[in-house]
Amino acid sequence: MMKRFMLKCTFIAFVLFLGVLFGMQQANVGMQKMKGYDDPAFSGSAFHVASEEGFKSTLHGTNVTSQDIREKQKKLEEIKTFNAFSSMGKKLAGSVSDMVDKAIKDTTDKVEEKITNINSKEEGS
Repeated sequence: MMKRFMLKCTFIAFVLFLGVLFGMQQANVGMQKMKGYDDPAFSGSAFHVASEEGFKSTLHGTNVTSQDIREKQKKLEEIKTFNAFSSMGKKLAGSVSDMVDKAIKDTTDKVEEKITNINSKEEGS
């Protein structure tokens, strides 16, 4: 009886092990399909820098040079120098903040004035 139980357990463990291996293979195939193509350059490291000619690197199979990075940096700086929506938003936020500050100050001044009027009436009675 014990032999049959051990045999069944071993068989079930073997089937489950084969299922895990099959699942891992299917996941690998799915990842390759999701990528869209089978590129052997992706099998290596994700980022590699070679310092022989200035700056030259490979990022996920695409060659990137220092010239590309300079162009992108220049483009980002141009974008940062003029952003109309950002400047309009800053001006709007500043004016709203000033208006709220003025409204709060006016309200507190009126409340303080009324309190002093009430206190002076009570002292006068």
